[in-house]
Amino acid sequence: MEQIKFLKRPRIKNPILIAAWPGMGEVAFKAASFLIEKLKANFFAELPSEHYFYLTESVVQSGIIDLPEQPVSRFYYVKTKQTEPDLIIFLSNAQPDLVRAEEYCLNIINLAKQFKVKKIVTFAAMPQPIDHLQQPAVWCAATSKDILEQLRKHNLNILSEGQISGLNGLFLGLAKKAGFQGFCLLGEIPLYTIQIENPKSSQAVIEVLCKIFGFEIDLTELAEQAHNIEQQISELLEQLKIAPTNAPGPIGEEEIEKIKKSLAQLTKLPVSIKEKIEQLFKEAQLDLSKALQLKAELDKWNVYKDYEDRFLDLFKKTGQKNN
Repeated sequence: MEQIKFLKRPRIKNPILIAAWPGMGEVAFKAASFLIEKLKANFFAELPSEHYFYLTESVVQSGIIDLPEQPVSRFYYVKTKQTEPDLIIFLSNAQPDLVRAEEYCLNIINLAKQFKVKKIVTFAAMPQPIDHLQQPAVWCAATSKDILEQLRKHNLNILSEGQISGLNGLFLGLAKKAGFQGFCLLGEIPLYTIQIENPKSSQAVIEVLCKIFGFEIDLTELAEQAHNIEQQISELLEQLKIAPTNAPGPIGEEEIEKIKKSLAQLTKLPVSIKEKIEQLFKEAQLDLSKALQLKAELDKWNVYKDYEDRFLDLFKKTGQKNN
């Protein structure tokens, strides 16, 4: 059952749909947000949050406890030049509860059908053992060999095997099942900064997007943000006395682990990832086989130590039941 609320139904022809959610380095969310701002995209529909998001915490401001605001999931449109495709941009500031993720995605796919979307694009992060001063490469994965061959013309790295976690990956898989063609652009981010916003990576994926579809977008503001973040990370690493080597380049695994552990103490998990971890804990309490997936998620974000007692309690409770 479609739950999208329309403010209006714009007249757009064979648009490209770009969909994005928060994730590692906020690569996707930052890229889509920037496109909405720079292209002056028009808000025209919303997917209500109540059915897909559960409250998992309270917020405190000036010592006062209150419930957090519900996430916002909105559709925007852009009518471009005749030589460029029109755009629909879907952006949410949180990922939905995993149990309802497929239903949530199908609502977006139904809108894509209504507006005869001809191609779907998502963005994601590609954690790599690189230095934060390096120019990030862009990787890609597509829904078909034909699309992949078209992308090869832009000298992108091909993600031949692996997975694209979260909604930025799942949505494209469900869209393919529904008959849509599309691809995901993955911007590299340093392994030791997965919890820090990475506008440089967002800039890299937008630059590729512009080449593919012929868009012209001024990326100066994003470049300035990227430079500021670079400086902040460099200063932080200098303070921690574990700065990478003098010249930008690949760094060793041992050094990466030191930096990750230090930065993890000074940064926060995205809200969407916290919610995903909490959901996995709930699932693991009911089905211990889910503990492997939970452990992998905790390790990926380098927060296992923060959750270690709760994680081990899962096995203690299981042992008590067996007794």
